[in-house]
Amino acid sequence: MILEIRTYRLKPAMADEFLHVMRAEAIPLLTKHGIDVVAFDRSLAAEDGNEEAYLIRSYPSLQAHHDQKDSFYTSQTWLEGPRNAVVSRIENYHTIVIETSPEAIETLRR
Repeated sequence: MILEIRTYRLKPAMADEFLHVMRAEAIPLLTKHGIDVVAFDRSLAAEDGNEEAYLIRSYPSLQAHHDQKDSFYTSQTWLEGPRNAVVSRIENYHTIVIETSPEAIETLRR
């Protein structure tokens, strides 16, 4: 299994709006596109006073990771939907992709 962990550093005073748009629009859209959202939330610690959030997604293979992400991020439903509301609130983000067990993914899901 492939696990993708993405962290977001948010623009000042944007965390609540970012979290709302992600939960109400972006995550349901990811799920509709067949992407398994394992976890999403606000970080418990803010570095340098900047609020942060994380998104954890799983994929059955590295090829599925590439294919599903490409399909999602080029879709009209993303581009004409919540994309601007999400991206406009992000200062920067970082992503790592690792291979892990289904059990590890289920533990993170809880």
